[in-house]
Amino acid sequence: MQQVYGKTVHLLYNQNLKIMLPKFLLADNAQEAPDSIFVVHTENPRCIIESDVEDFYENQVIHWIDDDPQNEEFIAQLLEEAELFIDEELDYEFDEDED
Repeated sequence: MQQVYGKTVHLLYNQNLKIMLPKFLLADNAQEAPDSIFVVHTENPRCIIESDVEDFYENQVIHWIDDDPQNEEFIAQLLEEAELFIDEELDYEFDEDED
């Protein structure tokens, strides 16, 4: 137990505990990089893929959190999965807006 803002809270931390996180997360930083969108890859090797907000397929930059795998085939597959993820997320968002 730990005190947080004057309240006692139970903190769970166990490296063996598998928490279900999505493989990809969508992020933006409108104040610092208004023309960019980011896809965060949460599995090892973790990275953040930065791209143009208007066209995710252009000007992609990978910011590695973990070591760069130095495997072109793996990186190409990762970018393909990230592109599929963002396409599905944006399609879902636009479908919700139409309802």
